[in-house]
Amino acid sequence: MGKLDGKRIAFLATDGVEEVELTEPRKAVEDEGAEVELLSLKKGEFQGFDHLDKDQVFTADKAVKDASGDDYDGLVLPGGVANPDFLRVDENAVRFVRGFFDAKKPVGAICHGPWTLIDAGVANGLTLTSWPSLKTDLENAGATWVDEEVHVDRGLTTSRNPDDLPAFCAKIVEEFAEGTHEELKEQAAADSPAA
Repeated sequence: MGKLDGKRIAFLATDGVEEVELTEPRKAVEDEGAEVELLSLKKGEFQGFDHLDKDQVFTADKAVKDASGDDYDGLVLPGGVANPDFLRVDENAVRFVRGFFDAKKPVGAICHGPWTLIDAGVANGLTLTSWPSLKTDLENAGATWVDEEVHVDRGLTTSRNPDDLPAFCAKIVEEFAEGTHEELKEQAAADSPAA
């Protein structure tokens, strides 16, 4: 029996995604029994990259505009320079990402992936890591940036680059298995208006 049996995990990516940051985490969660759905800006094919070289073509199961975070137990945001830059200006992608934080569900973001968190309005107050060039953007959005292989803060797992994938994959499996953290539930209760 896998640690993620019965869990549904969304992966959100588009043209320019760093291929290994999609394929390795996907394999990790599928190997533990999770059902994965690949979402993009539109249903159908998009281009993966190996650094700056075109590589594998992926096929999105669904357009993010047709997806609801309610249908998933967790979210992964792979990197690649162009991928999150396209996602962060798409209102449907931003809304989808924000929904996971509103629901206090676990999210994994690697390399340039955390860029989308800024436009989703969820970086403020979080401690996270990323590709180093995002440090200033994340700090300007109110986040605390750390240079670590993997960092977890309130259900958000982040890593810096493909070299960190073993640690990232192990930690997202752990976080997805745990689900919504108790401290997140308590914070959600404190944030909601009194009945």
